[in-house]
Amino acid sequence: MRSSTASLRLHIESTLAGRIPSPFRLREAAPPPVVPTGIAALDELVGGLPRGGLTEIYGPPCAGKTSILHSALASRTRSEVCALIDAQDAFDPHSSEASGVYLPRLLWARCHGLEQAFRCVDLVLHGGGFGLVALDIADAPVRLVRQVPLNVWFRLRRAVEDTPTVLLVLSQEPNAKTCASLVLRLGREAAQWSVRTRKTEPTTFHTPACLLDGSAYSAEIVRSVLRYKKPRFIDQPALVGNSFEATVRFQMNADRYDLKETTYTTFLPQQEEQQEERMQDPA
Repeated sequence: MRSSTASLRLHIESTLAGRIPSPFRLREAAPPPVVPTGIAALDELVGGLPRGGLTEIYGPPCAGKTSILHSALASRTRSEVCALIDAQDAFDPHSSEASGVYLPRLLWARCHGLEQAFRCVDLVLHGGGFGLVALDIADAPVRLVRQVPLNVWFRLRRAVEDTPTVLLVLSQEPNAKTCASLVLRLGREAAQWSVRTRKTEPTTFHTPACLLDGSAYSAEIVRSVLRYKKPRFIDQPALVGNSFEATVRFQMNADRYDLKETTYTTFLPQQEEQQEERMQDPA
């Protein structure tokens, strides 16, 4: 039995020689090349966006998904052509250009619904030539996104596999499951609002308008092919001195933003009660 097995193995190796070097040895997959997102804290956590893989970033509205998209596009359009598949026509080119995105190197596909968006991203991926392809379905109804079959995500992963393209998906809930090479969950930690100072006292008091001066977000690794989170049971405390941190906090659009303390500008001393109420809920 052993001799027949050995002879069969030798016959298979000799037949596949030149095409497959070692058919009976498990090849160790090399880590895929990555590109930076443009956010230092996020790049330090995840290492970057993997090429030839699907990256899914999800979270509730106002969780920082658009900020990461603009940062990634600004980083990649400096050297290569990118594509944005906008499922709900929610992309603002003026704010993206102010964020550093080079629009002449960005293909913006304005879609009206999920069906058009998935057809478009499939066409773009098979056409090739893009360094980063972003699929924005964050503004689409969640109940419709849940109805997307899992084989669609497998087809998208297969289309980008073994290519230098980064496929980035923005959504409110995780949908790609195991098809994604990197999954990040976002959340907003806090926001800072600025109030302009009034030089003259108005005759009638109006609720002051607030401008968003900056926001702080948190990103947590849910799945990654580059770094793996150590298993921990829910009834056990976190290990002290764990070298791997799965969560990082970063801020956007504010140079002097402080997570611990948020300050506001006072402009009407005689109307402190109304102003305090406004400051507690500036939105």
